[in-house]
Amino acid sequence: MKKNIAVIMGGFSSEYEISLKSAAVVMDKLDQNKYHCYGIYIQQDGWFYLDKNGAKHPINKDDFSCTIDDVKVNFHCVFNAIHGTPGEDGLLQAYFELLKVPHTSCGSYQAALTFNKRDFLSSLKPYGILCAKSYHLNQGETIDEDAIIKKVGLPCFVKANRAGSSFGISKVYKKEALNEAIALAFKEDDEIIIEQFLDGTEVSVGVITYQGKVTVLPITEIVSDNDFFDYEAKYQGKSQEITPARISNAQKEKVTHLAKKIYQLVKMKGFSRSEFIFLGDEPYLLEMNTTPGLTEESLLPQQAMAAGISLDALFDSAIEEALKNNPYI
Repeated sequence: MKKNIAVIMGGFSSEYEISLKSAAVVMDKLDQNKYHCYGIYIQQDGWFYLDKNGAKHPINKDDFSCTIDDVKVNFHCVFNAIHGTPGEDGLLQAYFELLKVPHTSCGSYQAALTFNKRDFLSSLKPYGILCAKSYHLNQGETIDEDAIIKKVGLPCFVKANRAGSSFGISKVYKKEALNEAIALAFKEDDEIIIEQFLDGTEVSVGVITYQGKVTVLPITEIVSDNDFFDYEAKYQGKSQEITPARISNAQKEKVTHLAKKIYQLVKMKGFSRSEFIFLGDEPYLLEMNTTPGLTEESLLPQQAMAAGISLDALFDSAIEEALKNNPYI
């Protein structure tokens, strides 16, 4: 019997359009002989299934079902393609866990932890994982420019604490530019993190659970045409994404081991993509994404294909893992 799969997309953040692109690829690649796929839009003003005629069918949030032509449709599994809130910060994960609906994401706690850059990096420091020096600031607090520079130096990065796709991020070279960068970051989140600039090779490492095994994918080296790996570099072709990365065997071994260790330390499942910068042979962790981009141009799919894993197989495995490990059956 075919399984009903809800591919959720949209969300409430600046990453809305990117999510729609990821979901379109997932729906195109999933085996239509094996799954009935339903594209479910999650928006601030409503959740709905959009059929091929453009008609909206509301989602019943009591049990995450949908009625189409007087027939109630329940979903065997949810494929999460929402970047940012509420699909990457634990809110929807907790909702599906309460409803006992299998989903392809990590758990609600892991999603909430990793989405909060400050908390995530702080939680890993006791394990000896290297991170950039950072200064934390909440909206409404006094901005002490001298204290910031004393802690992290210049240049530095000003980031929204809970945002993705480089929205709200600035590289700051001068004290006079700090306030403008902070104001930009606060447009995305009411918490920000200001980090030391690490001058080294940047790499992205995908770690997934594939066919029952934690798998580290081939490493991608990021070379931005811009000053850093910003939105244009990520999504408008202004970067080189080199897979496999041009790093030494010692660097490869260290970052592969570290990425897998972090995945297992926080009890991750599903897809993840972690960013590191090498200072010499030592990898410094920047962040982890638990709902990475899933278009064919996105980093994790590139890495999967370099490992000989087709997108069809990658997405199918995510659903099979969710169904197999469903604790409610």
